[in-house]
Amino acid sequence: TDYIGRGELSERQMQMGQFLRQLTRLAEEFGVAVLITNQVVANPDGMSFAKDSTKPIGGNIIAHASTTRLRMRKGRGENRICTVYDSPTLAEADAQFAIGTAGVCDCTD
Repeated sequence: TDYIGRGELSERQMQMGQFLRQLTRLAEEFGVAVLITNQVVANPDGMSFAKDSTKPIGGNIIAHASTTRLRMRKGRGENRICTVYDSPTLAEADAQFAIGTAGVCDCTD
């Protein structure tokens, strides 16, 4: 469903919360991992010299529903960098990998 403007923000957040609670219940009941993706946008309020000038558009509702948050970013060529952004059990760390014709594999130089 498309929502237009801030006037519908409350309804959107409520529906998003209900959906995320259902996902959490399914994950706990069946013992499966749930992967949620979230788009990021440039933060015009942020300082241009700041380490991270992006912010997730899903809002706090997605952050609160997530146990571990990872940030993916593009490296050189086909390389990607995955950063543990927020986790109760994992330390902040980076892992590098590549995506090629064979799928996910070790980094290329």
